Amino acid sequence: MTAVAPDPPVVAVLGGGQLGRMLGLAGVPLGVRCRFLDPGAGAPAAALGPLVVGPLGDEAALAQVAAGATVATYEWEGVPAAGARFLEARLPVRPGPAALDVAQDRLAEKDLFRRLGIGVADYVAVDDRRGLSAGLEAVGVPSILKTRRGGYDGKGQVVLRDRHDATLDAAWGELGAADGLILEAMVPFDRELSVLAVRGLDGETACYPLVENVHREGILRVSRAPAPRVDHALAKQAAALAGKLLDEFGYVGVLAVELFDVAGMLFANEIAPRVHNSGHWTIEGAETSQFENHLRAVLGWPLGSTAARDHSVMVNCIGEMPDREAVLAIPGAHLHDYGKEPRPNRKVGHVTITAPSSEELASRLDMLRPVIPSALG
Repeated sequence: MTAVAPDPPVVAVLGGGQLGRMLGLAGVPLGVRCRFLDPGAGAPAAALGPLVVGPLGDEAALAQVAAGATVATYEWEGVPAAGARFLEARLPVRPGPAALDVAQDRLAEKDLFRRLGIGVADYVAVDDRRGLSAGLEAVGVPSILKTRRGGYDGKGQVVLRDRHDATLDAAWGELGAADGLILEAMVPFDRELSVLAVRGLDGETACYPLVENVHREGILRVSRAPAPRVDHALAKQAAALAGKLLDEFGYVGVLAVELFDVAGMLFANEIAPRVHNSGHWTIEGAETSQFENHLRAVLGWPLGSTAARDHSVMVNCIGEMPDREAVLAIPGAHLHDYGKEPRPNRKVGHVTITAPSSEELASRLDMLRPVIPSALG
């Protein structure tokens, strides 16, 4: 008798951006096929698997991408939770839609942090112009007025540095048409960190080393991993708060939590129920990348080690790709081109540099500085 090879597992991925593309790349050596749903025919993930073109909440398109799939997941927290629930009747959806519900509403997110005993900045819901004035009395200045839903990379928010009526009128004029707002106190943080955790179908949990992030104009520019100056207490604190969230959702897959470090105390900023930009360094810099571990988790397979191999820095390419040869001439440099059209403030790729020591990493990063001045200048 001739042995028949089992059909390879198929993962239906809602969203076809660069995160989906990297999930597809991680699936290739595992024998995992990815199929994508995205509104754009030119989505970056189309190079890694079949692409269904349609709205992420369209039931016909969802049914098409899920047909014959083993499991469904998503690469963007903006996937309509109703669409994920529609798929749950057809196949497992991991992580579950409950995480989307929270991640898509900043007020629900902050309420959850507070309920779980996770540090969070003072905040208040704002429903009208009068409520904005009252909210400032409670929260103070400086503070940030944000839309409760939507907005990313600095969009959908206004920084308030005074209580003048003209300032508040302008902020309300810019954001007041949104479906609900939230006012948050600005945290006097020492630095921005993120923790990426992964939870398997059997409840096994692991955390990657803490990452230090640098944002400018609301866009992530640089991530360093492992983050410098992290002692056991800080790492334990990050793992504990991530664990609370994973357990709360009965989560399966990779979860990212963006954090503020305030004199050694961690405040949660937001969650991303998916693989995350600040975890791109794991492709070359960790024993198992966040993308591979996400696939392992959602398919019910054993998790891989989250330990760092070397010192790493990830630099986003914003607006346009750098000179390819100049990047590749740098020792330890790894170039990732997402295949996206250049556009101001658009993430079109990234470069990861690895090195055996922090000193050598700094030297190699100096070589990259003139190549990507938009991120490192």
